[in-house]
Amino acid sequence: MPQSLLATDGYKFSMAEAGWPLRKETFYYSHRKGGPQVMPLDLAAWVKSLLPEPQPDDYAFLARHDYEMGVGFKAAILRKERLSVRAIPRGALFLPREPILTITGPSALVSWLEPVLLQLNYRVQVATQALQDREALARTLATVSCEEEKRIALETLDQVGVRAVSIQVDSEGYLRRVRAQVKELVDIVEDPSRIFEVGLRAATCLEQHSLALRACQEAGVQRTSNVGGARQLGMIPVGTMGHEHVQRYGSDDAAYRAMHERRPQRSSYLLDTYDTLTSGIPAAFKLISEEPQGGDSIRFDSGNKKLQYLYAVTRARDLGIKPVIILEDGLDAQMTREFEELRKQVGWEPTTQFYGYGGHIVARTMSHALTRDRVAAIYKLSCSGATPVMKFGNELAEGKQSVPGTPVLFRRRTGTGPLGLVGQAGEATPQGYFPLMESAPSTPTLVGSEGLTPEEQRIGYTATTQALVDSITRRHFPQGR
Repeated sequence: MPQSLLATDGYKFSMAEAGWPLRKETFYYSHRKGGPQVMPLDLAAWVKSLLPEPQPDDYAFLARHDYEMGVGFKAAILRKERLSVRAIPRGALFLPREPILTITGPSALVSWLEPVLLQLNYRVQVATQALQDREALARTLATVSCEEEKRIALETLDQVGVRAVSIQVDSEGYLRRVRAQVKELVDIVEDPSRIFEVGLRAATCLEQHSLALRACQEAGVQRTSNVGGARQLGMIPVGTMGHEHVQRYGSDDAAYRAMHERRPQRSSYLLDTYDTLTSGIPAAFKLISEEPQGGDSIRFDSGNKKLQYLYAVTRARDLGIKPVIILEDGLDAQMTREFEELRKQVGWEPTTQFYGYGGHIVARTMSHALTRDRVAAIYKLSCSGATPVMKFGNELAEGKQSVPGTPVLFRRRTGTGPLGLVGQAGEATPQGYFPLMESAPSTPTLVGSEGLTPEEQRIGYTATTQALVDSITRRHFPQGR
């Protein structure tokens, strides 16, 4: 069944308008951690089942909330026949950091998929634990948050040939936990309008996220990144910029200006795609200084956010500007208290400091531990037009560097070397390896993962991929990192 066009995050729409919605782009999906895992699905078929079917009232709702979409986006979202999917086969074993799925197609369409596609991690975790220890899985999934979460789990068990386990649905319990979590945050910041919800990518399914939004609304929070959820519950959709926007422009300055100059609404500048202190903050502050009354904001997302915050406040005062500050990425109640205390110490007004919460609200309140954070599921832009791109992030945000190009995965068959090699589409298969993404489906199994050492689980790059990484790194950091 096709998804609603609104079943995604608000920043997907703003980035499409400030970017090139019809440009051919490639994104890839991976888990950064979690050990050996198994794929229970035919990924190509599943991806196609997620594609949106836009309706006129979808566009009307977007326009009413400052996301009026142009002809380029409207054309791109319909070009489903131009979507190309490369994926590991059903039943395949995969390792952390391996790109297991790449999707190429019109920018707006392949980008739109991210929030619902990331929910794949729940299916993978259910399948993997079911094959490892059915009884442990039965304990893990004794209670879930909604009927859709239960249906997905039972469907996954059937796909991997494991007998169903007993699963109870306790939506009221989940609502109660989310409500309490949000109320604690509201009590800390003393004003629910200073909080917004960004947890669609942390949810196991759309129904679960809808429950979380109901609880947020009951606690006074009215803003969410989930556009479909906002329409359903009468909330306000929010979101401006993600890493992909900065990647496709190739520099913080160009990306920020594109957003500022192509959309009349206020912009939020994401600082950490390359480096927060040496690139993100200087570029954002240069633009804000040109129009200091514009109300634009800066958003911290990784690394040592306290250090970044203090530097930004000091530098802003030197320049005589007062950007709105937004904090996200792994925030919890304790971190919120610390940043509120920091705000008071430096004398920053509460009306110009906001907080976005995802997993803390949506996932930490689940009755089981099969969350996105547990495997660190990602979906990253790797090629924009003919240009391979990467996300670097701050040096302290170790492990967040992404893979460029159109990655494919080679699996070792004989000899020595990394079990997985990340190559590029069209590259010759290295000796001793075979192209995993071209393999036939098989019965899902974890056989072969027993006893793998950490070194054996470390992926490698082919010479072609390494050359891409080195070239892009030199381009953005000519003096070295």
